[in-house]
Amino acid sequence: MDLLIVSGLSGAGKSVAMNALEDIGYFCMDNIPAGLLPRIVAFSKAGDNQLAKVAISMDVRGCHSSEEILSALEQLDLHKIPYRILFLDASDEVLCRRYKETRRRHPISIAEGASTLDALAQERKILEPLARRADYVIDTSLLSTAQNRERICGLFLPRGDARAAMLLTVMSFGFKFGLPQEADLVLDVRCLPNPFYVPELKHKTGLDQEVVDYVMGFEEAKELLRRIESFLEYALPLYVKEGKSQLTIAVGCTGGKHRSITFARKIAEYCEKQGYAPSVQHRDATR
Repeated sequence: MDLLIVSGLSGAGKSVAMNALEDIGYFCMDNIPAGLLPRIVAFSKAGDNQLAKVAISMDVRGCHSSEEILSALEQLDLHKIPYRILFLDASDEVLCRRYKETRRRHPISIAEGASTLDALAQERKILEPLARRADYVIDTSLLSTAQNRERICGLFLPRGDARAAMLLTVMSFGFKFGLPQEADLVLDVRCLPNPFYVPELKHKTGLDQEVVDYVMGFEEAKELLRRIESFLEYALPLYVKEGKSQLTIAVGCTGGKHRSITFARKIAEYCEKQGYAPSVQHRDATR
């Protein structure tokens, strides 16, 4: 089991980190009390409950002393359970500003009535064992939410590439059946010659090579595909950089059977060559 313990200062971006880890395949558990850590790990490894990748978040909501944390880690070491620790930090100045901007209170401030600065000082002392043992430390003081997510994906994706964390879907559809509600980008290929009016192609689809050859046999189609690819080459990395977790590119023609399917397949092939892992759907192929 790949066990990752995620901790850090309140307001430093643990929620962003856990969301990013969940998106790339980790089974995530938040706010775990230190004393339960060994039991939860044992449960995750037992029988039908075996999990390949687990991320457990620990912070001052469930850990009230550094001794509790040390004891939990020593139990893992005693049972020879391998683990890694990710610790998220930020300067006190930045953390205080974030609390003011969100109008929220630090957990220790809520429990004990301490000021934010005093609460942060107490929190650093409690979490010191995790910070000291951390395999990865990310200072989010100067990072946006998207940059924090990208850093997480870069560390824990097998390829170290945030592109694989974005769920990319390329969908063909027919305009006469309505726009796909899930579409982020809509491309209209009704400007191209329609195979529907060619008798031998009318009852085929863009899944048939004869239709692909017909659609792509026109110079206009080749040029349109080149321009779409150029746009995606520029835009897709921006979506990744912004931290978008899923993106649907919808390609439409009149009936969703010929031109849209052909272009959806071509676009998916291009995205795959660029390092993405697109899935392809043909919404109206059987209508």
